[in-house]
This record gives sequence, C-alpha cells and structure tokens, in this order.
Amino acid sequence: MNSETIISIFLGIGLAASVGFRIFLPLFALSLASYFGVWELNDNWQWIGSIAALITLGVATLAEIFGYFIPWVDNLLDSIAIPLAAIAGTAVMVSTVANLDPVVTWSLAIIAGGGTATAIKGAGASTRLASTATTGGIANPLVSTVETGTAAVVTAASIFAPILAAFLVVAILVFVFTIYRKLRPRKKS
Repeated sequence: MNSETIISIFLGIGLAASVGFRIFLPLFALSLASYFGVWELNDNWQWIGSIAALITLGVATLAEIFGYFIPWVDNLLDSIAIPLAAIAGTAVMVSTVANLDPVVTWSLAIIAGGGTATAIKGAGASTRLASTATTGGIANPLVSTVETGTAAVVTAASIFAPILAAFLVVAILVFVFTIYRKLRPRKKS
C-alpha cells in the first residue's frame, strides 16, 4: 500500500467522523476541495466538485447548521440524520480512497466510514436528547455549537492534514466511548 492510499484512507475516516457531527458540512468541504483542485476524488465522484453540487451542498450545510439551533427541531433532525450519517460516512470514504480493490474499498467504507459516522452521530443524538430532557432544550444550542465547531475542525484537518485528522478521530472516539461507559446502566450481580 503506497502513501497516497494511506493518506486517502485517513482523509476518508476524518471526513466520516465529521459527518457524524454534521452530515453536509464535510461533503460541502470536500466539494470545495475538489472544485479548487485541493483534493482529487475517484473518477466516479468527480461530480461532487461541480458548481451544482457546490451550491446544493452549501445550501444544505447552512440549513442543517441553522436547523440544529432550534430546540426540538434538532431532535427531529437527529432522528433523520442517524441513518443518513451511515450512508454519508460510507459515501465519503468511497469517494476519497485511492488505489484499492473495490471489495476492500467498499468494506473499508462501510466499516470505517459508515461505522465511525454512525457511532459519533448516535453519541451526539444521545447527548442532545439528554440536554433536552434535563434543560428543556435550553442547552441544545450549546451542544450544536460544539458539534458544528468540531465538525469544522476535523473536516479542515482531514483535507489539509489527514494524519492529524486520524489522531483527532481516535481521540473523539475514545472520548465518546468513555462517556458512554460512564453513563450506561450497570448490571446488578
């Protein structure tokens, strides 16, 4: 496996993690990167760098970001976004991975891309639900701000420093699973 392939895998994992926070922001950033020639996508995914995709993803990004700042709407968006995160995480991974057999690419995309995005989106949805239950939704805009900021940082790192992004993703997943372990109900012996 050459260094280009490894870097493309790190890019895909980083963007998939970002999809777990905001579905459209990483896709919009990938569209921008492709449009301006910062990142070369697989042949089947060149369309994502088109003007039409750029405008569509830009509008979707803004709608998603602002939608998450409206209490109760954010919980509705989460119920839609969890399955979409799996699809978008997989798609983003497939679009970026270079020089691998299609079976390996799709396996990696489903497991690493879709799995990472779904794990992070599920944790975020649980956090928002807990915030809604404990604060009546008043703290939800703070949760949304943190999620959007994290998505932006990880997306930028993924495009410009994919190896750093991979480390950020590992740190985020460790944090998510640490919180999960502390919050899950204990079995009585």
